[in-house]
Amino acid sequence: MMEEETSMLPLPEAFVDFLEANGLDPSIYSATDSIPRYIRLKPGCEAEIEEVESEMECKLEKVDWLPGFYSLPNNIHIANSKAYREGKIYGIDAASGAAVSALNISAGDHVLDLCAAPVLDRRIESELRTENYAFGTLHWLVSVSLMVGAKLCMMLDLLGDSGSVTAVDVSRHRLAACRTMLQKYESGDRCRLFVADGTAFSLVPIRDHTDSRSCESASMENFERFKEWASRRTWKERKKAAQARENAAVNQENQQPELIFYGKLSGVVGLSKNELLQTVCDSEILSLGYDKVLVDAECTHDGSIKHIQKFEHWGWRTLQRRVLDAERTDSLTVLQLKLLTNGFRLLKAGGFLIYSTCRIAGDRRFEKLALQRRKDSKDFAF
Repeated sequence: MMEEETSMLPLPEAFVDFLEANGLDPSIYSATDSIPRYIRLKPGCEAEIEEVESEMECKLEKVDWLPGFYSLPNNIHIANSKAYREGKIYGIDAASGAAVSALNISAGDHVLDLCAAPVLDRRIESELRTENYAFGTLHWLVSVSLMVGAKLCMMLDLLGDSGSVTAVDVSRHRLAACRTMLQKYESGDRCRLFVADGTAFSLVPIRDHTDSRSCESASMENFERFKEWASRRTWKERKKAAQARENAAVNQENQQPELIFYGKLSGVVGLSKNELLQTVCDSEILSLGYDKVLVDAECTHDGSIKHIQKFEHWGWRTLQRRVLDAERTDSLTVLQLKLLTNGFRLLKAGGFLIYSTCRIAGDRRFEKLALQRRKDSKDFAF
């Protein structure tokens, strides 16, 4: 009986037409029980797999094409497990892991995640926070938010003992969830988190305190400098940060990136704010930019089976405006193009960019952008 009900998932006619136009079988969105959840094992904990399996009372299936990843039945909750509490495992979508893996991060790389915590489109997130949805749906929102931080943890695990990761997102509270994850898993030593517009972010990585950006240090001895990050800040520091946010809200046109976390090895300690926020010209980015850039942009999520299934809770009538609305889709495409363009700009010569989306429908504008980049640079490959 459950199987029959599942196979009759009441997808709206407009969405079925959309799927068929893109060559997809609508029945894939009914496969609720066959979609596993994924976890990543923190490096160094491989010997504890059997213990984790025993506690969760299920077999962890190794994902051969994604090192460190395991799949498990989607009804298994990991949050109460000892392995999760001790920071040995974390939940993360295989798609997010695949995007990070494709970056091919090496020791010493300076990596930029230009849209570090997209999660959901902002209207859905706002409604989930205010409307009376089922507890399971709200629990899902929380778990997905934490998975965003897991993506950064994975990047930093791959980075090793040199290089840095700079994460940027326009949402302060979602980026704060990333900060919580970094602290829980003790992975943030080489990370900077900036609340900023990814389409306009212009800060290059801190490669060396002795580089040209620090030449003004001698004339700035009286400036306050960044000390090691402390989770518990003084009342004076909290007041100063709150005042800075108020000023930024009033003067949005000249809003500077807000640093909400930095690790002790991220290069920030010892800098003044002016040094931290100093930008370079585009020609200098060719040598001072990022080695790897990830653009995991906000999208319509029409390619996410789990996301579409959630409309059973949200209401199928709302799918049209949340997923299929042409105006919204077009505005998201413009945002994605701006993020992608800025990501290319911040790459150093010979750098590598990964663009990731769970959107089904293509857009000719992305192809045109790739062709334009190929014309602009003989080294560009798409």
